[in-house]
Amino acid sequence: MRVTKGAQIVAGTALLALAVAACGGSGDTSGSSSSAAGNAGAVRVEIAEPQHDLIPGNTTETSGAEVLNALFVGLVDYDADKKPFNRVAESIESPDSTTWTIKLKDGYKWHNGEPVVAQNFVDSWNFTANGANAQEGNYFFGSIVGYDELNPGEGKTPTATTLSGLKVVDDKTFTVELKNPFSGFPTMLGYTAFYPLPKAAFEGDKLKADFGGNPIGNGPFKVSKPWKRGTDQTISTVRNEDFKEGKAKIEAVDFKIYTDLNTAFNDLRAGNLDIMDQLPAEAISTAKSEFGDRYIEQPSSGIGYIGFPIKTGADYAQNADVRKAISMAIDRKTITETVFSGTRVPADDFISPVVSGYRQGACGEACTYDPAKAKALFEQAGGPKMGTIEIGYNGDGGHKEWIEAIANNLRTNLGAEVTPKPVEKFATILDDLGAKKWKGTFRMAWIMDYPSPENYLRPIFGSGGSSNYSGYKSKEFDDLLTAGDAAKSLDEGVKSYQQADDLLIKELPYIPVYFYQTNGAYSQHVKNVKIDPFERIDLFNVEKA
Repeated sequence: MRVTKGAQIVAGTALLALAVAACGGSGDTSGSSSSAAGNAGAVRVEIAEPQHDLIPGNTTETSGAEVLNALFVGLVDYDADKKPFNRVAESIESPDSTTWTIKLKDGYKWHNGEPVVAQNFVDSWNFTANGANAQEGNYFFGSIVGYDELNPGEGKTPTATTLSGLKVVDDKTFTVELKNPFSGFPTMLGYTAFYPLPKAAFEGDKLKADFGGNPIGNGPFKVSKPWKRGTDQTISTVRNEDFKEGKAKIEAVDFKIYTDLNTAFNDLRAGNLDIMDQLPAEAISTAKSEFGDRYIEQPSSGIGYIGFPIKTGADYAQNADVRKAISMAIDRKTITETVFSGTRVPADDFISPVVSGYRQGACGEACTYDPAKAKALFEQAGGPKMGTIEIGYNGDGGHKEWIEAIANNLRTNLGAEVTPKPVEKFATILDDLGAKKWKGTFRMAWIMDYPSPENYLRPIFGSGGSSNYSGYKSKEFDDLLTAGDAAKSLDEGVKSYQQADDLLIKELPYIPVYFYQTNGAYSQHVKNVKIDPFERIDLFNVEKA
């Protein structure tokens, strides 16, 4: 799911000209501090504007997911060691990894007081899986029997309206039949797309038009006033006093929408904002001394990429040798150590080090800095004749410095003309990529949805993947993923996933640049702030200081 908006960066001495240009910060002073009133006394959390309304099956980016994580709870969740544990689920069992029986715990309720029942999960999954509803999370239901009938392909008419592989047994039990064995299926079920939806969300088989701005959830917080995307700059929530797991320690959370991280950071320093899980360019080098124990630095599951629309983009984006030349021309070591002040690690695989299946150095030559070989390959592939290389990035995530650094690498090492292209909102880039209107390269990142190497492969690069913005398609790749799924355990499936990973390294629809690290901070008004490897804030346990 989680394409992420942000990066944390500082300019450094090895790129002095870049640093001088960057140190003044952004001239954009837009933010949320004066544009919308929230709840009095609420804990205030920085986010970017969600791409869509607050609908679980239509949320594939981190800002919307942060809000939904407060409003909903799913069948499973993940502990500090990234291991899944049952939450709403009492049990998830299968004799053959194909037919699964899911039983629910008693006591979970919707914000309107109705009990959470099996039908709520089945209704939600059917809605998201139905291609006619155009939900971003649709792809994650592709392994369930009946998905193909709901998604027959462009120009074809669906022959069903629900997944035939879903059956409600009783209020606390439903079954799921998969098309092929998938031992990792329970691990997926903490992902946003698998959240349930209440009966009150629907009008017939369609979602009510106003639900996404005023959702009814089953989590520790509930919306206190309707939110209008594109207009309101604060999403206001209050504590759910009837939450099964107990009351959150704070009474209210306001998610404040910013288009510029420097504005948000200034609000944090002034005490007008309480939590940022990503700091802007100028902040990291001094944040530890400024915030002390209120500064958070820890490993994250994220990977930062440069992506290519390899089917519909400019000529250079469609040429695999040009893509490899660009990768070899990027000085990852300097960018991570100097531009990022050592808070990043050069990426050498498409699988993150935080999950099984990662192989140190797997990317080999393609991710090794070699300007001479890069230039020779670039010229041999006709790169100089393919026009200006454009690198798009979102201005609401603090990416300017590292994108400028890569642009300088390509100018110097390839002799290429390079134009960074800032766009105000991450949602705009995602929309344009989805509509196949984006022609140049683009900055992209991925935070894992669930702890599996498969999650770094199928959603981003699988045929029809929920976040396959490159347009990469390979039957061999898809077949290797299916083989990994069919293994008796995740550990046994790793070899097949790694073979699929090797195909990506050869064809490079994306270029892995760095592995993320969380760099956040919080105000003196709160305490006990924790951020997990999925970059979710544990708002249930945050306290007022």
